[in-house]
Amino acid sequence: MIRQTAIQYWGVLSMLLYYSILFVISICLTFIYIFMWHKHFDVHITLLFFLIPVCNFGYLALAQAETLQEAIFANQVTYLGACYALLFVMLTIFSLCHIPLKRIHRLLFFLLSTIVFASTFTIGKSSFFYKHIALGKYYGASILTDKIFGFMHHVFYGMVILYFLFSLAALIYSYRKRKIVSHKIIHLLFLPVIVSMLSFFGGRLFVRQIELIPIAYVFAQIMYLLIVYNIGLYDINDSGIDSLVEKGETGFISFDFKLRYLGSNQTAEKYFPLIKELAIDQPINTSPLLDSTAGKWIRAFQQDAKCNSFHYRSEGSENVYQVDVNFLYDGRRRRGYQFFITDDTLDIQYIDLLNKFTAELESEVQEKTSNLVKMHDRLIVSMAAMVESRDNSTGGHIKRTSQGVRILIEEMLKEENPVLTPSFCANVIKAAPMHDLGKIAVDDAVLRKPGRFTPEEFEKMKAHAPEGARIVNEILKDTEDTKFHQIAVNVAHYHHERWDGTGYPEKLVGEAIPLEARIMAIADVYDALVSKRVYKDSMSFEKANSIIMEGMGTQFDPGLQRFYEAARPKLEEYYSSLNEKDS
Repeated sequence: MIRQTAIQYWGVLSMLLYYSILFVISICLTFIYIFMWHKHFDVHITLLFFLIPVCNFGYLALAQAETLQEAIFANQVTYLGACYALLFVMLTIFSLCHIPLKRIHRLLFFLLSTIVFASTFTIGKSSFFYKHIALGKYYGASILTDKIFGFMHHVFYGMVILYFLFSLAALIYSYRKRKIVSHKIIHLLFLPVIVSMLSFFGGRLFVRQIELIPIAYVFAQIMYLLIVYNIGLYDINDSGIDSLVEKGETGFISFDFKLRYLGSNQTAEKYFPLIKELAIDQPINTSPLLDSTAGKWIRAFQQDAKCNSFHYRSEGSENVYQVDVNFLYDGRRRRGYQFFITDDTLDIQYIDLLNKFTAELESEVQEKTSNLVKMHDRLIVSMAAMVESRDNSTGGHIKRTSQGVRILIEEMLKEENPVLTPSFCANVIKAAPMHDLGKIAVDDAVLRKPGRFTPEEFEKMKAHAPEGARIVNEILKDTEDTKFHQIAVNVAHYHHERWDGTGYPEKLVGEAIPLEARIMAIADVYDALVSKRVYKDSMSFEKANSIIMEGMGTQFDPGLQRFYEAARPKLEEYYSSLNEKDS
């Protein structure tokens, strides 16, 4: 007797524990769903999560019922789930598989479930749903026994089978025919349908005393939590870009972090036709063309989030599209990558037109500026020639020294030297004609004297160097080419300085003398030696060379000696050609 009582006690405890645990789990899963809820979740899933705990409570209440009336009421609560939960499952499948269902059909299904559920209120009062029912015990827990089904219970079975068949048909059709539906979502939808079918029919055929439906309900909740976790990725119309969908001028494409295709709108397919090659969940690298475009853009964005804007032309079209890459957000969570595509053709054409106009304008400005610079240079050379005409030379000194500077620099350029940039060399050659502009301030009596200068006269002659620097500075003070300005001033100011510091006007020593002035000094002295003046004949090349070489290290920079020696043949050739013309 004691043993039998103990078995019954543990039996009742086990049954109550079974239903209680499932009820508590369903409540917890519903709270998890509430925490995860987002506006784009399907409404039928939300109804399921609120309905299932109610149904599981019905099974728990039935197990604890003390009277037949209490058991009937609890049983009616369980039928609430049986009638509506299966309907919501079916409608969820149709919705997530993007299978349109007319409003009238939804209404008819809802009326069917409502009529069947309403018929359960006749239990214990008529034979409409159950012809006979009794309250029994199984290990001390209450169960309904001796059931004899009425007409509406057969309708209930037919309704359940109808919902199962429609659900399976929609899933199979979507799996085989519809690329716009994720196979992962289909698998997750398929599992609770199969488990529900097995628990519903298997429980009634093989395990009549314990209901398996509560387990199926909990399993369905777990599957639907997985579905809503993924649903934000695949529901492209509700992932934070509703305004872009409404405008219809912006295309967008979504990928997850594994670069699997999640979906796109019609505008994106129009702008970026390659995307039609992919099915939902298909990795981007399965298409070489897509991987070389969209894949390349994503990889660039992964390396540098600032590198998020690209242009491309669709094949066979002259249109230019801008693609902006960003993260795909589900609420505040990053779930993948999203492309925003806009037709940028008009803007590109406008920019091209503007660039062309700018280029033409710049070319015209450069041409006019070049003409002004040439005019400016000619004026300077003319001024130098005018100054030279006052001198007692035979003329041509400016031209000859400029050519001498050019020949020296050509030899210097044969060796790599960071100082000898193309602009520096061009500026020195350009500044050479200005080296004696200061002579304009020297009195004619001194400037044109044929013999040696007295100390007083020489002091007046030496003033032409700083005066030349002042004049050059005034002429070029408004030029934008500051480097040429400085080189020209240095050439005029310091071309009479000597390496040993005995020159004028500043008595600079060695490398304190600007390089451009050191180059100018060699060309200036060489011309004075080999050219004929009113007070002297031209000197032979050999004697001039001897004087120049003797001055290396005293008058001239010894570092320039090798360049002078290399340039000597060309210098002699140049001056020989001038002598032939004069003769």
